Amino acid sequence: MTTTTSLTGAGGGAEDRVLATAQQIVKSLNTPKEVREDMLLIFSTFDNRLSGISDLIKAEDSNHHNLDQDHFQRFQAAEKLILRWDSSLSSEPSRHFTSLLDSPHDALDYFSALDDIIHFVDHFSINPPPPSSDDDRGSGQIMVDRAENAIQLAMTRLEEELRHALIRNTVPLNAESLHGSMKRVSLSFASHMDENLESFGDTGSERGYDRFHSRGGSLDDDVAVDLVNPDAVVELKDIVERMVRCGYERECLQVYSSVRRDALDESLVILGVERLSIEEVQRIEWKSLDEKMKNWVQAVKIAVGVLLCGEKRLCDSVFGDIYDNYEMKEICFNETAKGCVMQLLNFGEAVSICKRSPEKLFRILDMYEALRDALPDLEALVSDEFVIGEARGVLTGLGEAAKGTFAEFENCIRNESSRKPVITGDVHPLPRYVMNYLKLLVDYGEHLDMLLEISEEDLHRFQNEFGGDGSQFESMSPLGRRVLLLMSQLESNLKEKSRLYEDSAIQQVFLMNNLHYLVRKVKDSDLGKVLGDDWIRKRRGQIRQYATGYLRASWSMALSCLKDNGVGGSSSSNASKMALKEKFKNFNACFEEIYRIQTAWKVPDEQLREELRISISEKVIPAYRSFYGRFSSQLDGRHSGKYIKHTPDDLEIYLSDLFEGTPAVLHHIRRKST
Repeated sequence: MTTTTSLTGAGGGAEDRVLATAQQIVKSLNTPKEVREDMLLIFSTFDNRLSGISDLIKAEDSNHHNLDQDHFQRFQAAEKLILRWDSSLSSEPSRHFTSLLDSPHDALDYFSALDDIIHFVDHFSINPPPPSSDDDRGSGQIMVDRAENAIQLAMTRLEEELRHALIRNTVPLNAESLHGSMKRVSLSFASHMDENLESFGDTGSERGYDRFHSRGGSLDDDVAVDLVNPDAVVELKDIVERMVRCGYERECLQVYSSVRRDALDESLVILGVERLSIEEVQRIEWKSLDEKMKNWVQAVKIAVGVLLCGEKRLCDSVFGDIYDNYEMKEICFNETAKGCVMQLLNFGEAVSICKRSPEKLFRILDMYEALRDALPDLEALVSDEFVIGEARGVLTGLGEAAKGTFAEFENCIRNESSRKPVITGDVHPLPRYVMNYLKLLVDYGEHLDMLLEISEEDLHRFQNEFGGDGSQFESMSPLGRRVLLLMSQLESNLKEKSRLYEDSAIQQVFLMNNLHYLVRKVKDSDLGKVLGDDWIRKRRGQIRQYATGYLRASWSMALSCLKDNGVGGSSSSNASKMALKEKFKNFNACFEEIYRIQTAWKVPDEQLREELRISISEKVIPAYRSFYGRFSSQLDGRHSGKYIKHTPDDLEIYLSDLFEGTPAVLHHIRRKST
């Protein structure tokens, strides 16, 4: 009764509020239609002004019924289309897969149907259907179940469509196109550097590098590689968008990443990178391993600079605009890239723990350089900490392998103890090997300066074992110090090998040849910058000393035959003819023996050979010419040719035959008339 009085006393505005409140009470109860009508009757007994609420809610029920009916009809049509494509998927072999993307009309109809079903489900998630009196679940819930089943079937279809679209639209690659792409990337990077040098002056190089990589190492459009047909990106986005909307992110990522992983694996095969275990790598013969290491170096550059950049670009295009979820894009790309990167890293790790041998050093350094240069780009692209950690670990391992291999090379030089002399006195194979090795090594100076370490023991060896200048040693780079130690060790080794010769003259020729070879190789390469002009100047002085030592050891006896002792002056008629005959005879024997032996010796450097002949000529010819001029007339007669076999001019001609490496004799040469 109190309620009736209160309502009667309400004004016009209160009437509207009362009607609205009653309406809200009935709706909030979410009761069946019969119960709502009974409640309206009860409300109307309180006040006649509430009688209008019945018509209001009946009108709303009619609108709600019409809306549900419209949804239901659209749902039935969409469900029928989904089921039709599902039946075609289940009835045909995979090799005869019929894609709805083959027809733009079919694709549009299918996506529209799927959108209707998704909208149907979204509608009922906001407005749950009431339960039916004769069914606990209710007819509305049954419709929702049918819709969810249709979505599940559609997702199965879209998984296959996504796989098929990715495979069908993958751009075929070959080794030539991949290497060509790498060249374009390199040229593009160089142009970026040039631009930045102009912008920043002398410090532009470093800043330009930072600016390029601040963009994540991305490629410009003019050098970017399309790994998938660009026209297919819209289709891929249509599929991915709907899979994500329906909560099938995981399935979407699995299909996408598995197809793109396979494509990357095929690219590695094209680049000559095989999937090998550590044990398999360690069993490969050097010639084959060398080729695989070379392929790996190029593959790392192309994989990071071309393939992964292309994959990142593709992933961003497919997932970026339609689903603003950074984590999903990162997971997708990381899963796509991981297999390719890990395959490359596994080979690098296998090489880093292989048996150390000097011939591997340059390829290991190439691998180290390639991975070190690629690592900043890899870190910008891949956010998987495990993968990046593995890459850093392999880089460290390759650095340790390079240091260990260099140490093995040093040990080989230190312990080289072959006892077979070079019979011609020519350059020994050891300095040829060492100098060719070191000439290549200095090209990696930047990396080796970071990797190599110098101990106090090295300084002690240089000063005490080789008599070196400690201040010179300390002022050099790490690589320079190790090269200087190696050269000192090599020179010491060559001196030991010179003692294998019994003849001191060929000892000097051997040392002269080998030291001259070292100086020429140092002077004509970047080793000259490493060792310095002072090193070259000192060795040139030693070469002259060896040449002088040769002259003394080889020609002293012959020249002693040309001394005046025992024969008197040139104008003396009392000169002993017997002494003169003996001196000419002994000189001829010495000269012919030298000629026979030393024509077989070899001085390979043409300039050094000519300089040595001139030195001999300047020392021997004037002495012989003087002796010949003073005493040859005293032996005139029928038998003089037995003693005076050669004129000074003859000797000068014969000297030009020395050090050619071809033995010759003078036994049958008759003296030419003057």
